[in-house]
Amino acid sequence: MIYFDYASTTPIHEEVLNAYIKILQNHYANADSLHDEGRESQRLMEKSRAQTAQLLSVSTEELLFTSCASEANSLAIKGFALAHRHRGNHIITTCVEHSSVLKAMEQLEQQFQFRVTYLPVNCDGTVDLDALRNALDADTILVSTMYVNNETGAINPIEKIACLVHEQSRAVVHVDCVQALGKLPIPLSLIDMATFSAHKIYGLKGSALLYKKRNINLLPLINGGQQEQGMRGGTSNAPVNIVFAKTLRLALSNQEPHNKYVQQLHDRLCAKFQELPDVQIQSNERCIPHIISVAFLKVGSEVMLNALNERGFAVSAQSTCSSKSKAHSYVIAAMGLGEAAATHTIRISLSHQTKREEVDALAAAIKEINHDYRTK
Repeated sequence: MIYFDYASTTPIHEEVLNAYIKILQNHYANADSLHDEGRESQRLMEKSRAQTAQLLSVSTEELLFTSCASEANSLAIKGFALAHRHRGNHIITTCVEHSSVLKAMEQLEQQFQFRVTYLPVNCDGTVDLDALRNALDADTILVSTMYVNNETGAINPIEKIACLVHEQSRAVVHVDCVQALGKLPIPLSLIDMATFSAHKIYGLKGSALLYKKRNINLLPLINGGQQEQGMRGGTSNAPVNIVFAKTLRLALSNQEPHNKYVQQLHDRLCAKFQELPDVQIQSNERCIPHIISVAFLKVGSEVMLNALNERGFAVSAQSTCSSKSKAHSYVIAAMGLGEAAATHTIRISLSHQTKREEVDALAAAIKEINHDYRTK
């Protein structure tokens, strides 16, 4: 199987895997135990936190380890909203967020009577800044938006968003940085909270991070012990947390050359798509090159995905967390690109591990499918 689904998850870097296995074998003690083995696990975990903080240019106490980005998003959004509802009950997000953000908003609306504004996006998939400006009011306490869209790769103007929110309201800014980490610079000095995930940068599943500034208070969603400053009860997954720093260091150390190579692959593949009939490429110059959203308007998403799968290519029809719900992409629909595009789009995601000949093979397979399966 030739893999083109890196936006969904990535293979584990060999150095990360080797380090993880070694830690599992030698440092399995509970990091909260008071004996020497437990203290060593705790020391290594805090060393990883400190190294991660240095790589992100933040303070150690501003980082919380979580089990996944969905948990980090929930803690940031629900934890902040429930802790500060005395200040206001209005939250702003966008209509194209990851399901973990949208479901958290839905719960706050339905169960806790918060008022949530879902901002529209422009035709390129980025946040409408005028809509954001008009949505801010005296009751707004939180604005949550993604940096890079997980279906299209669209890059939101995070610095402009953060400055606008801070200048015109008392709200804090949370940014889902899952698809941006390792690909773009992260302006954490302007952001109040941010979410990261290891398995998107060649690390382990079940490993994520929530950055929150020191002045941000959250209501814990998982009650228990003293772990993570009392913000996340439960036995720490020390081995996973210990290798987070190595994962991040490896991802950041080669960011620029990897991006340049992926851009070449992106341009090569898009050029081949443009030669085909009834094709609509939805990812543009305002998107990261790693994600290509493309609609083959005469071949449905599921038909294209299954036909490629039979030929040995792994792609997605939409965000993986929504892949079993429906073939319709709410992100493409929100961009105003039409019903046909929303039901005929696939997501191809590239990596520095992708080979040029693999890109050429994928393009050839799609050309064949686009010819053989097209509807009239």
